[in-house]
Amino acid sequence: MGMMQEFREFAVKGNVVDLAVGVIIGGAFGKIVDSVVGDLIMPLIGAVVGKIDFSNLFVVLGNVPAGVPTTLDALKKAGVPVLAYGNFITIAVNFVILAFIIFLMVKQINRLKRETPPAPPAPVATAEDVLLLREIRDSLKK
Repeated sequence: MGMMQEFREFAVKGNVVDLAVGVIIGGAFGKIVDSVVGDLIMPLIGAVVGKIDFSNLFVVLGNVPAGVPTTLDALKKAGVPVLAYGNFITIAVNFVILAFIIFLMVKQINRLKRETPPAPPAPVATAEDVLLLREIRDSLKK
Protein backbone atom coordinates (compact mmCIF):
# COMPACT_ATOMS: atom_id res chain seq x y z
CA MET A 1 0.00 0.00 0.00
CA GLY A 2 2.90 2.34 0.78
CA MET A 3 4.34 2.06 -2.74
CA MET A 4 1.01 2.96 -4.35
CA GLN A 5 0.76 6.04 -2.12
CA GLU A 6 4.29 7.10 -3.09
CA PHE A 7 3.52 6.53 -6.77
CA ARG A 8 0.31 8.57 -6.52
CA GLU A 9 2.21 11.44 -4.86
CA PHE A 10 4.88 11.29 -7.57
CA ALA A 11 2.39 11.12 -10.45
CA VAL A 12 0.36 14.13 -9.35
CA LYS A 13 3.29 16.39 -8.54
CA GLY A 14 3.06 19.64 -10.43
CA ASN A 15 6.25 19.06 -12.41
CA VAL A 16 5.17 15.65 -13.71
CA VAL A 17 1.76 16.95 -14.82
CA ASP A 18 3.35 20.03 -16.42
CA LEU A 19 5.82 17.81 -18.27
CA ALA A 20 3.02 15.55 -19.54
CA VAL A 21 1.04 18.54 -20.80
CA GLY A 22 4.18 19.91 -22.46
CA VAL A 23 4.90 16.62 -24.23
CA ILE A 24 1.31 16.33 -25.51
CA ILE A 25 1.21 19.92 -26.75
CA GLY A 26 4.69 19.50 -28.22
CA GLY A 27 3.55 16.48 -30.20
CA ALA A 28 0.58 18.36 -31.59
CA PHE A 29 2.77 21.39 -32.30
CA GLY A 30 5.22 19.13 -34.15
CA LYS A 31 2.41 17.98 -36.45
CA ILE A 32 1.53 21.60 -37.20
CA VAL A 33 5.16 22.36 -38.06
CA ASP A 34 5.34 19.23 -40.26
CA SER A 35 2.29 20.49 -42.14
CA VAL A 36 3.72 24.01 -42.48
CA VAL A 37 6.95 22.59 -43.87
CA GLY A 38 5.44 19.88 -46.06
CA ASP A 39 2.41 21.78 -47.34
CA LEU A 40 3.61 25.39 -47.44
CA ILE A 41 7.37 25.88 -47.33
CA MET A 42 8.69 22.89 -49.29
CA PRO A 43 6.38 23.52 -52.28
CA LEU A 44 7.59 27.15 -52.35
CA ILE A 45 11.24 26.04 -52.18
CA GLY A 46 10.49 23.45 -54.87
CA ALA A 47 8.90 26.12 -57.08
CA VAL A 48 11.94 28.38 -56.73
CA VAL A 49 14.47 25.58 -57.24
CA GLY A 50 12.48 23.94 -60.02
CA LYS A 51 9.68 21.86 -58.51
CA ILE A 52 11.95 19.36 -56.79
CA ASP A 53 10.24 16.92 -54.47
CA PHE A 54 12.73 16.64 -51.62
CA SER A 55 11.15 13.45 -50.27
CA ASN A 56 12.15 11.61 -53.46
CA LEU A 57 15.82 12.64 -53.39
CA PHE A 58 17.85 9.50 -52.73
CA VAL A 59 20.90 7.49 -53.76
CA VAL A 60 20.58 3.74 -54.34
CA LEU A 61 23.31 1.88 -52.45
CA GLY A 62 22.57 -1.65 -53.69
CA ASN A 63 21.49 -3.57 -56.75
CA VAL A 64 17.95 -2.91 -57.93
CA PRO A 65 16.11 -6.16 -58.72
CA ALA A 66 14.53 -6.41 -62.15
CA GLY A 67 11.01 -5.02 -62.35
CA VAL A 68 11.28 -2.76 -59.26
CA PRO A 69 10.51 0.87 -60.06
CA THR A 70 13.11 3.38 -58.96
CA THR A 71 10.91 5.20 -56.49
CA LEU A 72 11.86 5.54 -52.85
CA ASP A 73 8.86 3.57 -51.56
CA ALA A 74 9.27 0.73 -54.05
CA LEU A 75 13.01 0.43 -53.36
CA LYS A 76 12.47 0.36 -49.59
CA LYS A 77 9.74 -2.29 -49.93
CA ALA A 78 12.11 -4.38 -52.08
CA GLY A 79 14.75 -4.15 -49.33
CA VAL A 80 17.25 -2.19 -51.42
CA PRO A 81 19.56 -0.03 -49.27
CA VAL A 82 18.79 3.60 -50.04
CA LEU A 83 20.38 6.82 -48.77
CA ALA A 84 17.28 9.05 -48.52
CA TYR A 85 18.94 12.44 -48.11
CA GLY A 86 15.81 14.27 -49.29
CA ASN A 87 13.98 12.99 -46.22
CA PHE A 88 16.82 14.37 -44.09
CA ILE A 89 16.52 17.77 -45.79
CA THR A 90 12.81 17.86 -44.97
CA ILE A 91 13.40 16.93 -41.32
CA ALA A 92 16.26 19.46 -41.01
CA VAL A 93 14.02 22.22 -42.39
CA ASN A 94 11.32 21.15 -39.90
CA PHE A 95 13.84 21.42 -37.06
CA VAL A 96 15.07 24.87 -38.11
CA ILE A 97 11.52 26.19 -38.38
CA LEU A 98 10.51 24.65 -35.06
CA ALA A 99 13.63 26.01 -33.33
CA PHE A 100 12.96 29.48 -34.78
CA ILE A 101 9.32 29.45 -33.63
CA ILE A 102 10.35 28.35 -30.13
CA PHE A 103 13.03 31.06 -30.11
CA LEU A 104 10.41 33.69 -30.97
CA MET A 105 8.07 32.35 -28.26
CA VAL A 106 10.78 32.36 -25.58
CA LYS A 107 11.92 35.83 -26.64
CA GLN A 108 8.34 37.13 -26.36
CA ILE A 109 7.80 35.45 -22.97
CA ASN A 110 11.06 36.90 -21.66
CA ARG A 111 10.06 40.35 -22.93
CA LEU A 112 6.73 40.08 -21.12
CA LYS A 113 8.42 38.85 -17.93
CA ARG A 114 10.91 41.69 -17.92
CA GLU A 115 9.83 44.29 -15.44
CA THR A 116 11.46 47.40 -14.14
CA PRO A 117 14.21 46.34 -11.77
CA PRO A 118 13.35 46.89 -8.12
CA ALA A 119 14.83 50.00 -6.54
CA PRO A 120 17.91 49.28 -4.44
CA PRO A 121 17.01 49.05 -0.76
CA ALA A 122 17.62 52.19 1.26
CA PRO A 123 20.79 51.98 3.35
CA VAL A 124 19.99 50.76 6.82
CA ALA A 125 20.63 53.40 9.46
CA THR A 126 23.47 52.45 11.78
CA ALA A 127 22.32 51.64 15.28
CA GLU A 128 23.19 54.20 18.00
CA ASP A 129 25.15 51.71 20.11
CA VAL A 130 27.31 50.86 17.10
CA LEU A 131 28.04 54.55 16.60
CA LEU A 132 29.04 54.90 20.26
CA LEU A 133 31.33 51.86 20.01
CA ARG A 134 32.97 53.35 16.90
CA GLU A 135 33.58 56.62 18.75
CA ILE A 136 35.15 54.72 21.66
CA ARG A 137 37.33 52.74 19.25
CA ASP A 138 38.46 55.88 17.44
CA SER A 139 39.25 57.68 20.69
CA LEU A 140 41.33 54.69 21.89
CA LYS A 141 43.36 54.76 18.67
CA LYS A 142 44.50 58.33 19.45
